[in-house]
Amino acid sequence: MGTFDVDMSTPPHRSDSDSGGGPAVGPDVGPVVAISSNKGGVGKTTLATNLAIYVRALREDLPVLIVGLDDQRILDRMFALGMPGPGEGNLKHGWAERSLSEVIQLGEYGIHYVPSPPDVALLKGRAEDPNMLRRILQRTEWPGLVVLDTKSDLEALTVNAHHAADRILVPVSDWASLEEAGKLLRMLDRAGIDVERARVVFTLVDRRTRVADSDTHLFRRLHDEVSARGWPYYKTYLSRSPRVEMLNSSSRRPLSILHHARGTAVHAQMRELALELLQDLGISDRLPLPPQGAADELWGAPPPPSRPDPPPPSWTTGLLRSLRRR
Repeated sequence: MGTFDVDMSTPPHRSDSDSGGGPAVGPDVGPVVAISSNKGGVGKTTLATNLAIYVRALREDLPVLIVGLDDQRILDRMFALGMPGPGEGNLKHGWAERSLSEVIQLGEYGIHYVPSPPDVALLKGRAEDPNMLRRILQRTEWPGLVVLDTKSDLEALTVNAHHAADRILVPVSDWASLEEAGKLLRMLDRAGIDVERARVVFTLVDRRTRVADSDTHLFRRLHDEVSARGWPYYKTYLSRSPRVEMLNSSSRRPLSILHHARGTAVHAQMRELALELLQDLGISDRLPLPPQGAADELWGAPPPPSRPDPPPPSWTTGLLRSLRRR
């Protein structure tokens, strides 16, 4: 399956200019990945948080920082090691200082994160310059991967994320989100941002869902449309999973797929997607990867044992069933 035409041997290009075409970062600063969609309900935050966790597990020498550009505080609930202390800094304070260095915290799963502000309205007013976040990350000098989880809009903070990112992952789960992806790509082009920095990620895929009045699967229809439009995309898709949905909704703290859903298809898919991302960014070297399916702590959750077929009913059971039907 074709995905995108990009040189996988080198990291994404970075310029030192102040234009919107490429992030201006120092030589010791790692790549930035933004997760963006103007449509809610496509699994954007699930993708951002779990991608950060899988990358950290695959590359233990690579520090991973995740920043949420909304006020829902999902990242805080998932990664915070304790209750916030009085006067604890958050994204708003880091924005005012033009550096996130003083507000970064170490969280669960070895992920660093920036606490979310209680309200992003004031922050949006300070984000009119689309290159502000890029310069903030430059001054922060984070040496590893930065993941930006954007709000479901195309407003000032999201635009800042687009300008700061080396890769922009765009979740597509249905036709409406595909059309919103087109809107986002046109917006990037108008802003002078190289559209080749975007990657479609197919999410919440259900192979049983078909297009109305057709035998075509919805996923195949979406995939063919993205391919026909010439949009870059990752070959690994993420399936819809009731178990993963439960991880996000069954308690106050969302749980990771890696640590709590290792028996699901999404676990293997998330691993492969993280590998695609690392390769795309040119930082997949030195990965001590076991073969998929090997019995190791992270990836080796063996598939659940198959249940034996039930024994055929006895003649007495058959007789009782026939009497009930009468």
